[in-house]
Amino acid sequence: PDLNGYEKFGLGKVKYNISRIHITAVEFPSASISLIPGTGIKLEIGNASLTIDMSWNIRTWMFKDSGKSTVYISKVFVTAIFSTPLDNTGHTSISLTSCRTTSGDIDIKLNGKS
Repeated sequence: PDLNGYEKFGLGKVKYNISRIHITAVEFPSASISLIPGTGIKLEIGNASLTIDMSWNIRTWMFKDSGKSTVYISKVFVTAIFSTPLDNTGHTSISLTSCRTTSGDIDIKLNGKS
């Protein structure tokens, strides 16, 4: 979905709109799934990265600008624990018990008219 809103800076507001958000690349160089007895499943992803392309525009009382942007996020680490209990009918269900995510580097390239 598009992101839009405004932020107050000093003497005025900056209105923004971020649209056409597309994930163009995802890499999982290290991923593993293991069983945790009596609990469920543990998923670990290490050193992942993703690239996101988007369009943006901003407007203030003094100027407006728009363009395209590429965001590269790297050194992403995720650990998620899923529980796998049986439901009332005896079928296995799955639910997220915990999730921890960290990212190391974010590189943003803005291309605009100004």
